Amino acid sequence: MTGFLERAKRFCGFLVGIVFFVSGVLKLIDPVGAGLVMEEYYHFFHVGFLDFSSKAVAFLLALTETLAGAALITGIWRRVVAVTVLSFQGFFTLLTLLLVVFNPEMDCGCFGEAIHLTHMQTFIKNIVLCVLASASFFPFSSLGHPKKRKYVSFAIVSSIVVAFAIHSLLFIPLVDFTDYKPSVQLSSSQSFSETSGSGDMYDAVFVYEKDGVQKEFRLESLPDSTWTYISTRTVMKEDGHNGGSDLRVTLPVIGRDGNYHNELAADGPVMVVSIYNPESLSLKRWNRIADFVSESASEGFIPLVLVSSTPQVLDEVMMELDSPEITSGLMNYIWYSDYKALISMNRSNGGITYFHDGYLLRKWASLNYPDSDDLSSTSVSDATEILLSYSTKGTISFQGLMLVLFAVMLLV
Repeated sequence: MTGFLERAKRFCGFLVGIVFFVSGVLKLIDPVGAGLVMEEYYHFFHVGFLDFSSKAVAFLLALTETLAGAALITGIWRRVVAVTVLSFQGFFTLLTLLLVVFNPEMDCGCFGEAIHLTHMQTFIKNIVLCVLASASFFPFSSLGHPKKRKYVSFAIVSSIVVAFAIHSLLFIPLVDFTDYKPSVQLSSSQSFSETSGSGDMYDAVFVYEKDGVQKEFRLESLPDSTWTYISTRTVMKEDGHNGGSDLRVTLPVIGRDGNYHNELAADGPVMVVSIYNPESLSLKRWNRIADFVSESASEGFIPLVLVSSTPQVLDEVMMELDSPEITSGLMNYIWYSDYKALISMNRSNGGITYFHDGYLLRKWASLNYPDSDDLSSTSVSDATEILLSYSTKGTISFQGLMLVLFAVMLLV
């Protein structure tokens, strides 16, 4: 009977470990997305002044969750892990109870962008995990001892997880769970417009803040310099209608006059450089963007530099750079877009997304721009081959990584 109870306790701990491990890895694969969820929690608790730390805190929590799951699966440091996991799970159960009570419009982020749960589903999931964890850890006096080789297993897994986390911080996620995943199609301007006038179905709205109060302004009525620019977003006009399908996404392309030119990104081979935080880019990064725009244009691509900003704010950024070469080199390629659209389309600030006739084919992070040889090869390659190669490579790499990690934890 004692042996059966021991195995039952370990099985409960194993189940909790799998949930912790998978949940942590799915957040580590997309640290920018995890940071956005953390920002929503900050705003829910009215501590938005901590937004600067959202990505770092989300990353550390996800890494802790992943390593705690690995420790549960391998069965090492059982007493310490028991206290850590119970504290962790208890805190998040209370947190999700608050979400159920107040029901804010936000996602819990439990499994990153991969799986979305309602607040009640999240709460029930946490209750079940609390029960399983309690069954696994109590009483503490009978937790047992792991085999010594499990410490080696945990060390190997931890090293791989840390390397994977660093890769995710620096480059594009191996698997894309956002709406702007490879193979989706951009909705052309005709899909979202009336036939008369400018015909745009969306308006640009600029969010500014003053004395802790945020307000929305149209392009023609921007506030004075005492207001601080926060973000740009798009809103549907009252007479608008959406004719797109689930496989279509909208990428707003807004000119300095506030009119939409979405067709620019939906026709031909287009290289979109997306900048959702222009103030944070260094002179070196702007130079690199200008060089890429010139190279891609010479290879036959249509370069677009989409910035989440207002013309006024971007002009100030360019003035601070004090580089006429950059300003003149990018002047004809800069357009404006929505912050959420840009950060969803490419998690890297200054990253590149390649569209061909409106279909999203692949992405690059700001650290690994394609060189002239890559651009030349891409320009003559079949669009379908590029898409299959890029999406398949990432998916297989992630599946192989997970297979290796679980093999090490279970077999070593």
